[in-house]
Amino acid sequence: MVCNRCIEAVTGLFRETGHKAKTVRLGEVEVDSDLSSDELANIGEMLRDRGFDLLEDKNSRIIERVKNLLIDIIHRDSGPVKINYSVYLEEQIGRDYSFLSSLFSSVEGITIEKYTILQRLEKVKELLIYDELSLSQIADKLNYSSVQHLSNQFKKTTGMSPTAFKKQRLNLRKPLDGIIG
Repeated sequence: MVCNRCIEAVTGLFRETGHKAKTVRLGEVEVDSDLSSDELANIGEMLRDRGFDLLEDKNSRIIERVKNLLIDIIHRDSGPVKINYSVYLEEQIGRDYSFLSSLFSSVEGITIEKYTILQRLEKVKELLIYDELSLSQIADKLNYSSVQHLSNQFKKTTGMSPTAFKKQRLNLRKPLDGIIG
């Protein structure tokens, strides 16, 4: 779940099934009572019908947590994102970064670093489309070492410079939960 509409949809689904979701956050639902295996299977099917997945195995939950933490830290609209992502993930998940990186790569077929770059570039696209910040301000906000670094990474990934993207106002943005390679 990556947006408020997703959270509302999942909350409504639990209400439909007669269960109260105590908290619904990005990728997590806490219910007020234990669910039987039949109830869990039913909820899983209803989630899939709405485009969600029910993650039950530990590794899948860890990977989803990595994605959700990165989406949250990159896409929230607070001040500049001055953070070491590997240290942040280690602190938030309580696992060694080399383990997280290896697990993520083996399951997703992409490194955490590449996933982070893709998320940051989606945020760059969003900020370019909004046209409220200069490229220099965007580079600073997303913790790029320079405008040139941002521009090179943007062009390498999208095939066009940020300036060309901004001029064309192309809507090349992907849904946040669909960013893999």
